[in-house]
This record gives sequence, C-alpha cells and structure tokens, in this order.
Amino acid sequence: MTIPARVHFCWIGPTLPWAYVFAVLSAAARSGMDEVILHHTDALAEGPEIRALRAAARVRLSRIDPAAYLASVERAAGIAEGRLSAFYQSVPRPVQRADILRVAILYREGGVYLDLDTITVASFRPLLGAAQFVGTEFIVWPQAVCATRDWRIRARHVALAALRRVLRTVPLGWKLFRRVTHLYYRGMNNAAMGAQAGSPFFATCLRHMLAMSPQERVRPYALGPHLLDALAACGESGTLTVHDPAIFYPMPPEISEHLFRRSRHARAQDVLQPGTCVVHWYASVRTKQRVARITPRSVRADRERQLFSALVSMVLETLPDED
Repeated sequence: MTIPARVHFCWIGPTLPWAYVFAVLSAAARSGMDEVILHHTDALAEGPEIRALRAAARVRLSRIDPAAYLASVERAAGIAEGRLSAFYQSVPRPVQRADILRVAILYREGGVYLDLDTITVASFRPLLGAAQFVGTEFIVWPQAVCATRDWRIRARHVALAALRRVLRTVPLGWKLFRRVTHLYYRGMNNAAMGAQAGSPFFATCLRHMLAMSPQERVRPYALGPHLLDALAACGESGTLTVHDPAIFYPMPPEISEHLFRRSRHARAQDVLQPGTCVVHWYASVRTKQRVARITPRSVRADRERQLFSALVSMVLETLPDED
C-alpha cells in the first residue's frame, strides 16, 4: 500500500454540527483505516458532539495552527517561506481555506481526505494501492462549457440542467437520473481524495494555487474541482487515479436532495452502487439548511423513511447520546 491507512477531515470554526460528527464516526466505523483525524483550526465548543468523537475508537482530534502547518508544508515542498500562509490569509471564505488545507494535509501526511458532508459506507483499503486518487461526479456546467460562446453547446447544457431540475423534484427522480447519466459530464471533485505523503500531483496543486491571481482564487470552485479539471486537461495529473462517480458520488449534486426527502420506506442499500465507499451529500447544494436539524434523535425518527437517516443508521450500530 502506498497510501497510509488514515482518514483526514478538516474543520474551520468552533461549533461542529451532528451532521458532520456522523461523517467522522462513519469513517471510523466503516473505512477500515487505522486512524481518523479531525484537523480543526479553532477550539471546539464542548458538548455531546465532541464527547461522541472523543469516545470513538480510532478517532483523534488535532488542532492545527494554519500558519505553522503551512510553513512545514512549504519546507517539505520547496515553496518560498510565507507564500502558502499569505495565500491562505488572502482568501476570505472558510470553504476556500479548507481547499488549501486539505491539499496541504494530504501532501504532508498522506492518507485519504474526506469532506464532512459525507457518510462512509465501505472500506477504503482497496483504494490504497494507487499513488494518488480523486473521484468524479456528474455535473451540468463544466468550466469549458461555462466559457464557450457556442450556442449549440450552451443550449444542450441548458436542457440538461432543466432535466436535472425535474428529476431533483419528482418522486424517485434519483433513480431515473441514473438512466441518463451518460448525457452528463464527469467532473473531478475534491471532497474525497487520497495520496501518499509527498505526492507530486498535490505539490503541483499547491503551486498552481499560488500562481492564481487574486481575482481567480476567490471564484467558486477555483481551488477545488476547477483546479483538478484544469490540471488533468493540461496533462499534469501524472499517475493520478480517477474513480467513477459511483465510488464517492452515487447521488450527484442537486439530485442529492432526495437523500433528505421522506418516503414510505427508505432503503440505504438502494443508494449504493458497486464499489461505493462514500456517499457525499453536498452540504453546499440545497441541503445546507438541513444541517442544523440533523441530530441522533432525528436519525432515529427518520431511519425508515429518509435515505440520509437510513444510511447513518446502517453504518452506526449505536447512535451517540445528545445529552
């Protein structure tokens, strides 16, 4: 195995909602890895969420100072002193800062990185033989399409967006979407990635981030999916293994809203496809407002009528206490 058997999460802020606690606990329960690390930049507010993480086997909470951590990455990668830290400070949003930290963590320590809006459902061990990997998802608007002036291409993707919008809302639309995935573009996503320490690809990612103008670096997805796609398009992905959407993104963006719909009978296994290790549920797309409502109590109540709760209940035999 070239990728170390550890999982990394990253959190910026003092309060960790239950929805994200379930991400860490599911990785500890199902990933088959030796260690699950939650890197956090702020002191975490005490409460049942943090107590549940401290009580979990193989879970470690690790507070990091971004400036010091990035300085150590600079030394390892041969990047001029202070550049990564200055770059980190130059982006205002936590999501952009997390994009920088996840690449830095993978480069320095190696392992598997996951976003906190995920549920781990199977072992990562079969994926560790690669030097580095990312996954793909089905999307409507790849960067090249957004930039094109060809009305025929744009019209096609407007139609694809409309179809996805319909399937996002109709009952069982997520199952119908699987019949038309061949029409959609497979774009890389940085919510699930893996690498050995010192990965050449992730060193390249850091250098390309530093080369971005102040205007470029703050654009949506510029430090994540768009950067990965750009490096692949210009032939700089090297030995990067690129996994099919089924592995990490069996429910694509927008369509993932179905994970939180209620139905008569929700079966967790229906969401999974051959090889699925992770179900990414896209906190940044429509489901964000639901995060605060997710608790162990809500999962217990909805486990038979909501796919998200069914998935959490499937991977966690015992849900933590809220008191």
